[in-house]
Amino acid sequence: MAGDLHGDWGKGDVDLIERLQPDALLFVGDLSDGDLRLVKSITQLSLPVAVLLGNHDRGRDRSGGLLQQQITMLGARHCPWTLRKWSQPRLAVVGARPCSAGGGFHLSQAVKAVFGPITETQSADWIVDAAGKAPADWPLVVLAHSGPTGLGSEANSLCGRDWKQPHIDWGDRDLALALDRMQQTRPADLVVFGHMHHQLKGRRGERITFHRDRRGTCFVNAACVPRVGLDQSGQPLHHLTWVEFAGTEPALISHRWYRPSGELIYEQTLLHAAMTGQAPC
Repeated sequence: MAGDLHGDWGKGDVDLIERLQPDALLFVGDLSDGDLRLVKSITQLSLPVAVLLGNHDRGRDRSGGLLQQQITMLGARHCPWTLRKWSQPRLAVVGARPCSAGGGFHLSQAVKAVFGPITETQSADWIVDAAGKAPADWPLVVLAHSGPTGLGSEANSLCGRDWKQPHIDWGDRDLALALDRMQQTRPADLVVFGHMHHQLKGRRGERITFHRDRRGTCFVNAACVPRVGLDQSGQPLHHLTWVEFAGTEPALISHRWYRPSGELIYEQTLLHAAMTGQAPC
Protein backbone atom coordinates (compact mmCIF):
# COMPACT_ATOMS: atom_id res chain seq x y z
CA MET A 1 0.00 0.00 0.00
CA ALA A 2 1.18 3.49 -0.78
CA GLY A 3 0.65 6.24 1.77
CA ASP A 4 -0.07 9.93 1.19
CA LEU A 5 1.99 10.87 -1.87
CA HIS A 6 1.77 14.69 -1.92
CA GLY A 7 3.21 14.59 -5.43
CA ASP A 8 5.94 12.23 -4.20
CA TRP A 9 5.51 9.59 -6.91
CA GLY A 10 7.49 9.11 -10.06
CA LYS A 11 9.21 6.73 -12.43
CA GLY A 12 11.37 5.38 -9.60
CA ASP A 13 8.24 4.25 -7.79
CA VAL A 14 6.75 2.67 -10.89
CA ASP A 15 10.00 0.76 -11.47
CA LEU A 16 10.11 -0.28 -7.80
CA ILE A 17 6.55 -1.62 -7.90
CA GLU A 18 7.30 -3.55 -11.06
CA ARG A 19 10.32 -5.13 -9.35
CA LEU A 20 8.45 -6.00 -6.14
CA GLN A 21 5.37 -7.32 -7.98
CA PRO A 22 2.84 -7.06 -5.12
CA ASP A 23 -0.51 -8.68 -5.81
CA ALA A 24 -2.30 -5.33 -5.47
CA LEU A 25 -1.52 -1.69 -4.73
CA LEU A 26 -3.78 0.57 -2.66
CA PHE A 27 -3.50 4.38 -2.54
CA VAL A 28 -4.95 6.17 0.49
CA GLY A 29 -5.14 9.57 -1.23
CA ASP A 30 -3.44 12.97 -1.24
CA LEU A 31 -1.77 12.00 -4.48
CA SER A 32 -0.93 15.64 -5.15
CA ASP A 33 -2.67 18.99 -5.27
CA GLY A 34 -4.52 17.91 -8.39
CA ASP A 35 -1.55 17.09 -10.64
CA LEU A 36 -3.10 15.06 -13.46
CA ARG A 37 0.29 13.76 -14.60
CA LEU A 38 0.65 11.80 -11.38
CA VAL A 39 -2.85 10.39 -11.72
CA LYS A 40 -2.06 9.32 -15.28
CA SER A 41 1.06 7.48 -14.11
CA ILE A 42 -1.03 5.49 -11.63
CA THR A 43 -3.43 4.44 -14.40
CA GLN A 44 -0.49 3.00 -16.32
CA LEU A 45 0.44 0.51 -13.59
CA SER A 46 0.00 -3.07 -14.76
CA LEU A 47 -1.15 -4.58 -11.47
CA PRO A 48 -4.53 -4.33 -9.64
CA VAL A 49 -4.95 -0.84 -8.15
CA ALA A 50 -7.50 0.78 -5.84
CA VAL A 51 -7.46 4.50 -5.04
CA LEU A 52 -9.37 6.73 -2.64
CA LEU A 53 -8.68 10.41 -3.27
CA GLY A 54 -7.83 12.69 -0.35
CA ASN A 55 -8.62 16.24 0.68
CA HIS A 56 -5.53 17.65 -1.08
CA ASP A 57 -6.52 16.07 -4.38
CA ARG A 58 -9.16 18.71 -5.06
CA GLY A 59 -6.38 21.32 -5.20
CA ARG A 60 -7.61 24.89 -4.85
CA ASP A 61 -10.56 24.29 -7.14
CA ARG A 62 -13.80 24.63 -5.17
CA SER A 63 -15.92 23.92 -8.26
CA GLY A 64 -15.14 20.20 -8.29
CA GLY A 65 -13.92 20.31 -11.88
CA LEU A 66 -10.35 19.25 -11.10
CA LEU A 67 -11.59 16.54 -8.76
CA GLN A 68 -13.93 15.20 -11.43
CA GLN A 69 -11.08 15.08 -13.97
CA GLN A 70 -9.07 12.83 -11.68
CA ILE A 71 -12.06 10.59 -10.98
CA THR A 72 -12.69 10.23 -14.71
CA MET A 73 -9.05 9.36 -15.39
CA LEU A 74 -8.94 6.77 -12.61
CA GLY A 75 -12.21 5.13 -13.66
CA ALA A 76 -13.01 2.02 -11.62
CA ARG A 77 -9.70 2.35 -9.77
CA HIS A 78 -11.31 5.10 -7.69
CA CYS A 79 -13.72 3.26 -5.41
CA PRO A 80 -15.61 5.54 -2.98
CA TRP A 81 -18.56 3.73 -1.38
CA THR A 82 -18.07 0.81 -3.75
CA LEU A 83 -16.56 -2.67 -3.79
CA ARG A 84 -13.47 -3.30 -5.90
CA LYS A 85 -12.40 -6.93 -6.01
CA TRP A 86 -10.02 -9.24 -7.82
CA SER A 87 -10.03 -13.04 -7.99
CA GLN A 88 -6.24 -13.06 -8.49
CA PRO A 89 -5.44 -12.21 -5.77
CA ARG A 90 -8.66 -12.90 -3.88
CA LEU A 91 -9.09 -9.49 -2.32
CA ALA A 92 -12.13 -7.31 -1.64
CA VAL A 93 -11.57 -3.57 -1.17
CA VAL A 94 -14.35 -1.21 -0.06
CA GLY A 95 -13.78 2.51 -0.42
CA ALA A 96 -14.94 4.92 2.28
CA ARG A 97 -15.86 8.61 1.83
CA PRO A 98 -13.45 10.36 -0.55
CA CYS A 99 -11.55 13.59 0.08
CA SER A 100 -12.07 13.55 3.84
CA ALA A 101 -10.17 16.07 5.94
CA GLY A 102 -11.08 14.29 9.17
CA GLY A 103 -12.73 16.01 12.09
CA GLY A 104 -16.00 14.07 12.24
CA PHE A 105 -18.02 14.69 9.10
CA HIS A 106 -17.59 17.54 6.67
CA LEU A 107 -18.00 17.89 2.91
CA SER A 108 -15.95 20.43 0.98
CA GLN A 109 -17.56 22.49 -1.75
CA ALA A 110 -15.70 20.45 -4.36
CA VAL A 111 -17.01 17.17 -2.94
CA LYS A 112 -20.56 18.52 -2.80
CA ALA A 113 -20.27 19.64 -6.42
CA VAL A 114 -19.19 16.16 -7.56
CA PHE A 115 -21.09 13.83 -5.23
CA GLY A 116 -23.97 15.96 -3.91
CA PRO A 117 -25.10 16.84 -0.36
CA ILE A 118 -24.39 13.46 1.25
CA THR A 119 -25.31 12.93 4.88
CA GLU A 120 -23.27 11.12 7.52
CA THR A 121 -25.85 8.32 7.66
CA GLN A 122 -25.93 7.94 3.87
CA SER A 123 -22.16 7.65 3.73
CA ALA A 124 -22.14 4.95 6.42
CA ASP A 125 -24.99 3.10 4.68
CA TRP A 126 -23.12 3.03 1.37
CA ILE A 127 -19.95 1.67 2.98
CA VAL A 128 -21.92 -1.08 4.73
CA ASP A 129 -23.85 -1.96 1.57
CA ALA A 130 -20.65 -2.25 -0.47
CA ALA A 131 -19.01 -4.42 2.20
CA GLY A 132 -22.04 -6.72 2.18
CA LYS A 133 -21.22 -7.66 -1.43
CA ALA A 134 -17.74 -8.96 -0.58
CA PRO A 135 -17.23 -12.75 -0.75
CA ALA A 136 -17.22 -14.14 2.79
CA ASP A 137 -13.99 -16.10 2.33
CA TRP A 138 -11.96 -13.24 0.82
CA PRO A 139 -9.92 -10.71 2.83
CA LEU A 140 -12.04 -7.58 3.33
CA VAL A 141 -10.14 -4.29 3.32
CA VAL A 142 -11.72 -0.89 3.93
CA LEU A 143 -9.74 1.83 2.14
CA ALA A 144 -10.12 5.34 3.56
CA HIS A 145 -8.33 8.66 3.45
CA SER A 146 -8.91 9.55 7.09
CA GLY A 147 -9.39 6.82 9.67
CA PRO A 148 -12.47 6.40 11.89
CA THR A 149 -13.20 7.99 15.23
CA GLY A 150 -12.56 5.79 18.24
CA LEU A 151 -8.81 5.21 17.85
CA GLY A 152 -7.69 7.68 20.51
CA SER A 153 -7.69 11.38 21.28
CA GLU A 154 -4.02 12.01 22.04
CA ALA A 155 -1.74 13.93 19.66
CA ASN A 156 0.02 10.69 18.70
CA SER A 157 -3.12 8.58 18.29
CA LEU A 158 -3.73 7.04 14.86
CA CYS A 159 -6.15 9.87 14.00
CA GLY A 160 -5.27 12.33 16.77
CA ARG A 161 -5.16 16.06 16.05
CA ASP A 162 -1.54 17.04 16.67
CA TRP A 163 -1.36 20.55 15.19
CA LYS A 164 -3.71 22.31 17.60
CA GLN A 165 -4.79 22.04 21.22
CA PRO A 166 -6.76 20.52 22.71
CA HIS A 167 -5.60 17.29 21.10
CA ILE A 168 -8.75 15.44 20.11
CA ASP A 169 -9.92 12.47 18.05
CA TRP A 170 -9.92 13.74 14.44
CA GLY A 171 -11.30 10.61 12.77
CA ASP A 172 -14.39 10.23 10.59
CA ARG A 173 -17.72 9.49 12.30
CA ASP A 174 -19.36 7.96 9.23
CA LEU A 175 -16.55 5.44 8.87
CA ALA A 176 -16.74 4.52 12.56
CA LEU A 177 -20.50 4.05 12.27
CA ALA A 178 -20.09 1.84 9.20
CA LEU A 179 -17.40 -0.32 10.80
CA ASP A 180 -19.51 -0.79 13.91
CA ARG A 181 -22.49 -1.92 11.84
CA MET A 182 -20.30 -4.26 9.79
CA GLN A 183 -19.34 -6.07 12.99
CA GLN A 184 -22.87 -7.49 13.13
CA THR A 185 -22.37 -9.48 9.91
CA ARG A 186 -18.84 -9.37 8.50
CA PRO A 187 -16.23 -7.20 10.21
CA ALA A 188 -13.43 -5.68 8.16
CA ASP A 189 -10.16 -7.58 8.33
CA LEU A 190 -8.11 -4.46 7.65
CA VAL A 191 -8.80 -0.72 7.62
CA VAL A 192 -6.05 1.30 5.95
CA PHE A 193 -5.89 5.09 5.71
CA GLY A 194 -3.53 8.08 5.72
CA HIS A 195 -4.14 11.82 6.14
CA MET A 196 -2.59 12.12 9.63
CA HIS A 197 1.17 12.17 9.05
CA HIS A 198 3.45 9.88 11.04
CA GLN A 199 5.74 12.75 12.05
CA LEU A 200 3.91 14.93 14.59
CA LYS A 201 3.78 18.69 14.14
CA GLY A 202 6.71 20.53 15.63
CA ARG A 203 8.77 17.34 15.45
CA ARG A 204 7.31 16.18 18.76
CA GLY A 205 7.71 12.50 18.02
CA GLU A 206 6.01 9.84 15.94
CA ARG A 207 2.38 8.85 15.62
CA ILE A 208 1.07 5.43 16.60
CA THR A 209 0.36 3.76 13.26
CA PHE A 210 -1.19 0.39 14.15
CA HIS A 211 -4.02 -0.94 16.30
CA ARG A 212 -5.86 -4.26 16.42
CA ASP A 213 -9.21 -4.15 18.18
CA ARG A 214 -10.71 -6.89 20.33
CA ARG A 215 -12.70 -8.20 17.35
CA GLY A 216 -9.57 -8.69 15.28
CA THR A 217 -9.84 -5.76 12.85
CA CYS A 218 -6.45 -4.22 12.08
CA PHE A 219 -6.13 -0.46 11.61
CA VAL A 220 -3.09 0.93 9.80
CA ASN A 221 -2.09 4.54 9.17
CA ALA A 222 0.14 4.55 6.06
CA ALA A 223 0.88 8.30 5.89
CA CYS A 224 4.66 8.43 6.02
CA VAL A 225 5.41 11.94 4.70
CA PRO A 226 7.63 12.52 2.84
CA ARG A 227 7.30 9.03 1.43
CA VAL A 228 10.55 9.30 -0.53
CA GLY A 229 13.66 10.50 1.27
CA LEU A 230 17.38 10.01 1.68
CA ASP A 231 19.29 7.88 4.14
CA GLN A 232 22.43 9.04 5.99
CA SER A 233 24.57 8.23 2.97
CA GLY A 234 22.38 10.29 0.66
CA GLN A 235 20.82 7.27 -1.06
CA PRO A 236 17.07 7.38 -1.85
CA LEU A 237 14.57 5.34 0.16
CA HIS A 238 10.93 4.73 -0.77
CA HIS A 239 8.32 3.95 1.89
CA LEU A 240 5.53 1.41 1.40
CA THR A 241 3.18 -0.17 3.92
CA TRP A 242 3.22 -3.91 3.25
CA VAL A 243 0.45 -6.39 4.14
CA GLU A 244 0.27 -10.15 3.68
CA PHE A 245 -2.81 -12.29 4.34
CA ALA A 246 -3.20 -15.91 5.40
CA GLY A 247 -6.74 -16.67 4.28
CA THR A 248 -8.74 -13.68 5.46
CA GLU A 249 -6.40 -12.91 8.37
CA PRO A 250 -3.69 -10.25 8.15
CA ALA A 251 -0.53 -12.22 8.89
CA LEU A 252 2.17 -9.60 8.28
CA ILE A 253 1.85 -5.83 8.39
CA SER A 254 4.91 -3.61 8.25
CA HIS A 255 6.28 -0.27 7.16
CA ARG A 256 9.09 -0.84 4.70
CA TRP A 257 11.78 1.34 3.16
CA TYR A 258 13.22 0.23 -0.17
CA ARG A 259 15.98 1.25 -2.51
CA PRO A 260 14.71 1.99 -6.05
CA SER A 261 16.41 -1.29 -7.01
CA GLY A 262 13.95 -3.20 -4.80
CA GLU A 263 16.41 -3.87 -1.97
CA LEU A 264 14.67 -3.82 1.41
CA ILE A 265 16.73 -1.60 3.73
CA TYR A 266 14.56 -1.30 6.84
CA GLU A 267 11.33 -2.84 8.09
CA GLN A 268 9.17 -1.79 11.04
CA THR A 269 7.00 -4.82 11.81
CA LEU A 270 3.55 -3.96 13.17
CA LEU A 271 2.01 -7.45 13.08
CA HIS A 272 3.56 -10.85 12.42
CA ALA A 273 1.71 -14.15 12.66
CA ALA A 274 2.19 -17.63 11.24
CA MET A 275 1.18 -17.79 7.55
CA THR A 276 -0.20 -20.61 5.47
CA GLY A 277 -0.57 -18.54 2.31
CA GLN A 278 0.43 -15.10 1.15
CA ALA A 279 -1.30 -12.32 -0.71
CA PRO A 280 0.79 -9.16 -0.30
CA CYS A 281 -0.56 -5.72 -1.13
